[in-house]
Amino acid sequence: MSSEARDWVWEYSSSRGAARLVLLSIADRVADDQCISWASLSSLAKRTRASVSTVRESIERLLLSGELEQLDDLMGPQRSTVYRLPLAAEAVAQARRERREKAGDTAVSDEPAGPAKLRLSALRTYGIRPREVPESPARVRKSAVPETGRSRRKPAHRRTGNRHSDVPATGTQNRSEPDLNRRYSSGGAAVTSAAEWQVDPATHTWARQQGHLDRLGEQGLKAADAKWRAHRADFKPRPAEAWAADWRSWIAREHAPHRPTRSAGPHKSPTAPSGMTLAEAHTAALLAALDEPTGTEG
Repeated sequence: MSSEARDWVWEYSSSRGAARLVLLSIADRVADDQCISWASLSSLAKRTRASVSTVRESIERLLLSGELEQLDDLMGPQRSTVYRLPLAAEAVAQARRERREKAGDTAVSDEPAGPAKLRLSALRTYGIRPREVPESPARVRKSAVPETGRSRRKPAHRRTGNRHSDVPATGTQNRSEPDLNRRYSSGGAAVTSAAEWQVDPATHTWARQQGHLDRLGEQGLKAADAKWRAHRADFKPRPAEAWAADWRSWIAREHAPHRPTRSAGPHKSPTAPSGMTLAEAHTAALLAALDEPTGTEG
């Protein structure tokens, strides 16, 4: 199952540089379709050949982008931090629903479209379990910042300057966000709902360059967009980059609408006549085309 999570990161994640390596390292430990993994800062630093501070900063960027979640009520082996790739999990669940629909499973339509409830019994198999002692209210973190293993004293004021200039950003996460998707949370990241998010020019260009516009057509693309918004109506607001990555993942999996086949002749119906199989109809159309005058008869 880790291969599906890694494939999602390679194809649809908007992360870059060190953050992309960190996300791939976390995805490499995904055990099942819930896309839950565990890792410590030191292990991620060792796997990515980056410093601990760079890994910590990359995780903060991934949390803000919505491509990574930190599950503070769970812990992995050796009390390591537990993460979840929510967009990858939704993509895996959607692909599974489509396979079941194609197989004729009528119970799929009754399943909720939102995120599924975590199956803790399955996670215990991989050493992931609930925390033994719940944290007191004074120790509950108010922001999505990964554990660092340091004492919980008040952090020193961060000096201005580009101290980690070697860490690239994971996308548009600053005040230069386009106006059409601009709404800022208390943390400063631009967030919006799925209904309010608009397809930006870069995403539209991606759909055209990847052939999805030709494959689906304008109407098919609009129908797929409306279907995506209906499925994401109950999701929490996310940054524009996270919605763009999720939208691309959805469009890439969307099936092309059914288009009638071309008729064999100018006056032939594309559907088979009553009482005839499709093969018989094709044979009849071919014979009719052979009988038509070509203008070269003697």
